[in-house]
Amino acid sequence: QVQLVESGGGLVQAGGSLRLPCAASGGTLRNYLVGWFRQAPGKEREFVAAITWSGSNTYYSDSVKGRFTISRDNAKNTVYLQMNSLKPEDTAEYYCATDLKLGRDYSDSRAFGSWGQGTQVTVSS
Repeated sequence: QVQLVESGGGLVQAGGSLRLPCAASGGTLRNYLVGWFRQAPGKEREFVAAITWSGSNTYYSDSVKGRFTISRDNAKNTVYLQMNSLKPEDTAEYYCATDLKLGRDYSDSRAFGSWGQGTQVTVSS
């Protein structure tokens, strides 16, 4: 089973940017849709973005559309989440996920079988 490792989190001021890589080991991401989710304290895990295996289709939640960009480099077995114009409400633990169950919705966190350990993003006002 593929293992996922997120990195790139940290503390940033509002309006700033971060890029979060999600690197895979023990398997390839090449043939799989990958999603990014986030979870703030006391809240449920929520969908952020997803990208199909080829990168030809990307999907975003309304809250990040126009500010975040998901991309992938299959040669590097890595998916990226570029986050611009960050807001304090973007503060959360960010997770990448893959192994979407057949026929399930990519925005449903329960539909993914493999998860990384998360990386913390904190946006100060």
